[in-house]
Parts: sequence; C-alpha cells; structure tokens
Amino acid sequence: MNILILSGSPRKGGNTDLLVEAFVKGASQKHNVEIVSVHDVKVAPCMGCNACFSSESHTCVQNDDMQAIYNKMSEADVLVVASPVYFFGLSAQLKAIIDRFHNPIRDTFYIQKMALILVGGASSPTLFDAILTEYQLCLNFFKIEDAGRVLVRGAREKGDVGSEDLKRAFELGCSL
Repeated sequence: MNILILSGSPRKGGNTDLLVEAFVKGASQKHNVEIVSVHDVKVAPCMGCNACFSSESHTCVQNDDMQAIYNKMSEADVLVVASPVYFFGLSAQLKAIIDRFHNPIRDTFYIQKMALILVGGASSPTLFDAILTEYQLCLNFFKIEDAGRVLVRGAREKGDVGSEDLKRAFELGCSL
C-alpha cells in the first residue's frame, strides 16, 4: 500500500515528528510511506471562491504547494493525519491543507483507510474530543475505514512523548 502522512507540526523534531518517525518504522516494513510535513510546504488557506468547482481540471487559483499534495493524495491508499493539538484543535498549518480538500479533486482519491496521531501538552480527558468528532465525520462521509489512533496527552516539551507512546505509534504502523 501507499501510505501518505500529513504531519501538522511546524516544530521540527518535536513530539509529533517523533511519533510519525515511530509509525514510519513500523509501516515501512511492508508499505511505501511518504510524509508531507507542514514545516516543509507552503499552503495558503482556502479562500472559498469555489473556482475549483468550475474548472474542468479542478485547479485551485492559488499557486502554492497544494497541487503537489493533491498528486500525492491521488496515489495514497492510506492517509495518516498527525498533529500537535493547539487549543483543542489541529495545527493551523495542517488545517489549511485539510480545508483545501474543499475541492472536487478529492472525489478522485482512492483512500481506503485513515489513521490519526495526536499529541497535546494538556492532560484534559476531553483534549481530543473536537478533533475525534471531525475525524469520525470524515470517515463516515468518505466511507473510509479507521485504521487506528494514537492519542498522547501531557507531552508539551520536545521529547516528552514516552517509550510506550512511541511503541504504540510503531505498532500502529506495523498493523497496516
């Protein structure tokens, strides 16, 4: 399978990156894995102009790295969304990419499974609730199978993710 990871941390080498690396170690044993990291791409937020709906090629009027991401999405069988949690939501940079899927090109993707990796500094039991609701709505809307989740609370500083967290990310990668 082709696995595409959208990694939402603007902080290189942070907790999200560590969890993604552990996941990749597990998943790459059997599959092709590619990471799109928000700290390596420039994607502007969706303007809601809907020009992509009137364009035959569904081209967005914004000239940024999103076209390359669409191309990668078109080859993916599995999508992994990984993000730090800032104030009960995904990072703004990752949200900008996700919002740009407000484009009919998304209907040409063949993604069969989706997984979620989240890490937040807070310990609140409701830390991930809003994101999990959106995630489930996407699974339902696109009829995609949930491949699994790694949710880590209480990891604020770089390296705060523990060995058990990294093991769970690795095992999720292996399970695909």
